[in-house]
Amino acid sequence: MIPLNELIDKECNVYELTSVAIKEAAIYAATDKRKEIEDKGDKIVSVVLSRALNDEIEYREDEDGTEE
Repeated sequence: MIPLNELIDKECNVYELTSVAIKEAAIYAATDKRKEIEDKGDKIVSVVLSRALNDEIEYREDEDGTEE
């Protein structure tokens, strides 16, 4: 389930949040983490968005300004 209330209330750079969430979802989908999430009945995007909105994903900008 996508946490819409948190998404609406979040004051941040939406592009940055989206970019980080997309990259994290791709990582999850390509690893065993996908099966672990799906076995619980959850969806990767919902889990990643919740983690991003709760500031549980650590990232930093590269020297060229992209997220890593």
